[in-house]
Amino acid sequence: MEIAILLYDRFTALDAVGPYEVLRSAPGAKVSFVAKQPGPVRTDARSLAITADFGIEEVKSTDILLLPGGPGQTALMDDAEILDWVRHLHSGTKWTTSVCTGSLILAAAGLLKGLRATTHWLAMDELTKYGAEPSAERVIIEGKIITAAGVSAGIDMALRLVAREYNDEIAQAIQLGIEYDPQPPFDAGSPAKAPASVVERLRKRSRFILEGGGT
Repeated sequence: MEIAILLYDRFTALDAVGPYEVLRSAPGAKVSFVAKQPGPVRTDARSLAITADFGIEEVKSTDILLLPGGPGQTALMDDAEILDWVRHLHSGTKWTTSVCTGSLILAAAGLLKGLRATTHWLAMDELTKYGAEPSAERVIIEGKIITAAGVSAGIDMALRLVAREYNDEIAQAIQLGIEYDPQPPFDAGSPAKAPASVVERLRKRSRFILEGGGT
């Protein structure tokens, strides 16, 4: 099972690493980090870099494509080389997936038109601009496309994917292995549950509001 995770300048670390920790444990899985050029790629925090072992020109096909989100996603939506690569790989994937605002890259590539999809809650309106039907569900499966909501939802998405591709028991074993048993100290993980003041605090800081499109 070949799995390609795209890295780009200012991606969000957990968007990529969360699903990686799940998918790398699947039987026969081979995970590759891919970027425009091989080498270290900095996250949005700038304090962490992950090495891409392959450039996009070296990866012509994959079973699973995963696009993480992050502030750097905005630039990729106008990057013809990246969008062509995404479309080409998608034509042969078993599963094409995204986490957080990674779904906006799929949308910009024209792959979400008429489909239900999710993203970070602050970016929902952006999906509409590309003909997708945004939904607040944590994970959405439409054919072979799977989109996950913000950041931590990538772990849920990857477990759902393993269950689909293999079986529930293997997915459960991986979940137990990483001890994924969320017990957050606050019930504030979605705008429907968080205090209004907290929701507004994040809205005021959102790049989709401050920059007119671009968390």
